[in-house]
Amino acid sequence: MTDLRAVTADLAEHIRMRLPEGITAVLEGIMSSAVDTVPGAESGGITIISKGHHVGSTAATHPTAALVDSLQSQLGQGPCVDAALQSDTVRADDLSSESRWPAFTAAVLAQSPIRSSLSFRLYTDREAAGALNLYSETPGAFRAGAEEIGLVHATHAAVTLFAARRNSEFDSALASRDVIGQAKGMIMERYDLDAVQAFDLLKRLSQDANTRLADVARKLVLREHPPTASPIEAPRGH
Repeated sequence: MTDLRAVTADLAEHIRMRLPEGITAVLEGIMSSAVDTVPGAESGGITIISKGHHVGSTAATHPTAALVDSLQSQLGQGPCVDAALQSDTVRADDLSSESRWPAFTAAVLAQSPIRSSLSFRLYTDREAAGALNLYSETPGAFRAGAEEIGLVHATHAAVTLFAARRNSEFDSALASRDVIGQAKGMIMERYDLDAVQAFDLLKRLSQDANTRLADVARKLVLREHPPTASPIEAPRGH
């Protein structure tokens, strides 16, 4: 029987070691560990569903897993989609007799050797949803303990993705703050206003245009300081 404490410790160490390489390297390592330690798993990947229910795949451990994720993207249905959007855990013990996703199961049976799957929700919010998916070519492959060990890996993947998204949001917020500061400084200088008055003017412009404050500020800055062409791109005189 797999020692959950050992699996958890190994995953934590893996994340610490691979984090400098980037989010993709961390997720690939988590998926590799899941395939190695979850009873019955032979391949797997992570599904990300963005606005409009576009389904993308990352960290696939085998081309077959990527193919199954691709079929769900094309058809808009399958265990990964249900796990990400509706249920915490979705098990499909035998795809040859599965009735929940008729178009998906028909395509999988025709195009791949996958016969069973186990999917775990990673997160769901207004912007996107995600699921960790494990596959096997054997019906009923996911035996006792599979869900428990799979959930450990899903939890680590969810924390990793959450941290990466928060860092991205933080970087975006810093960039927005900088451009708002630039625009505010320009208004203060041009119209002889103090900082509060300049910011109030920016807010009124944003409200009147029904446009985000950062976008209004960015347009003002670009209008005052348009990007210049590089020497290579600059037109030559005749």
